[in-house]
Amino acid sequence: MFGVKLVTAAAAVVLVMACAGPTPALADTIEAALVRAYQNNPQLNASRAQSRAVDEGVPQALSGYRPKVNLNATAGIQYTDLQAAPATPAVNGVQRPRSVGLTVNQNLYNGQQTANGVRKAEANVSAQREALRLLEQQVLLQAATIYMDYLRDAAIVEVQRSNTRVLEQTLKQTRDRFNVGEVTRTDVAQSEAQLAAGRTQQLTAEANLTATRSNFRRIIGNDPENLAPGSPVDRYLPSTLQQSIETALTESPSVTSAMYGIDVQYLQVRINEGALLPTVNLQAQAQQSYESSIQSYRGFSASAVASVNVPIYNGGAEYALIRQSKESLSQQRLVLEQTRDQARSDVVSAWGKLLAGKAQVQSAQAQVSASEIALNGVREEAKAGQRTTLDVLNAQQALVNARVSLVTAQHDRVVASYSVLQTVGRLSPQVLNLPTSTYDPSVHYQQVRDNWAGVRTPDGR
Repeated sequence: MFGVKLVTAAAAVVLVMACAGPTPALADTIEAALVRAYQNNPQLNASRAQSRAVDEGVPQALSGYRPKVNLNATAGIQYTDLQAAPATPAVNGVQRPRSVGLTVNQNLYNGQQTANGVRKAEANVSAQREALRLLEQQVLLQAATIYMDYLRDAAIVEVQRSNTRVLEQTLKQTRDRFNVGEVTRTDVAQSEAQLAAGRTQQLTAEANLTATRSNFRRIIGNDPENLAPGSPVDRYLPSTLQQSIETALTESPSVTSAMYGIDVQYLQVRINEGALLPTVNLQAQAQQSYESSIQSYRGFSASAVASVNVPIYNGGAEYALIRQSKESLSQQRLVLEQTRDQARSDVVSAWGKLLAGKAQVQSAQAQVSASEIALNGVREEAKAGQRTTLDVLNAQQALVNARVSLVTAQHDRVVASYSVLQTVGRLSPQVLNLPTSTYDPSVHYQQVRDNWAGVRTPDGR
């Protein structure tokens, strides 16, 4: 009578999630999913475009070293009627005055504002690269997490569907026994209630799987199909918690980005202080004119003038800017300390989840084995009349819960290893040896850094 077994292929698949093993042919792997997310994630590509935009700040700052050249030209028509005195003859006529001139301005000294501006722009570029590296790691962690989420939710759906099929057969057998008087109406009602609960759990699991499928496409870029089991990345992790903390404090992109932020604010202080220093400029002009007056047909002039401007007092705004930038520098130093504390906390938390995940997998496997033995024992005792239908249903639900716990524990185990790798700053295609070309932001930087002119971007736009 109670010889029906809870059979689920998903459980067998889940059992190999936490270890590397052979994958089925043409299966989608977690490494391939990470590659697609790295290459195609819209949020990541938008950040790369932002990084390229920040690169342009360096040639903008370098323009302070370069001359400013202006060409001007005029042309028109002019009528003149001139008489110097009553006894002198009048002079009148129509002229067509025209001129062309060239002006060159070159700054020779501006209190090191240009030099500090270039260094600030370069620090901004470095900070943006670290922000990009942080987002890359976050996207890779999201991709690994959603990949494992789908495996977990798909496995739970299979467990719940199998449980529903078993409960349907159990209800049928209970009704047959009720018809022959072996059990009471209470046993039938208990079986019906358990089946209704099982169907609810199945529908909930299917709804969760649908939501996960949508997020999978949003993050990775395609619908999940024939996913191979995922494996932890423990081999890339530091061996101890202390080493992980030390690595995070030096390699975490959030920490290094905050360090560059200090450089940016310090250089801003220097730029604002430069406004109090003298500026030296050189201006050269040349102009050719024709018919500028009725007495002059052609003229040419050229000049070169050096000027020195020493600021004395301009209302005090420059002093306020200096004080403001100093406070911003102090704030950024405190942000760095806060970022370091957060990085340390994130590593400790992720490391704890990793250790707990390893223990939970072992505990869940033992729970599944014990629940299978208990269910078989309760079924045999029920055949001998020593157990009720409710006892069998409870034992069966305990086994379902144990299998779901195992699926969840193995999911958490893999995700925790990726999380630790991300918190220490090493979740990258290079460390994971992903089969993809990596985005190098320095390529675009070198292409535009020394450009003097041109409106086309390096990709031709």
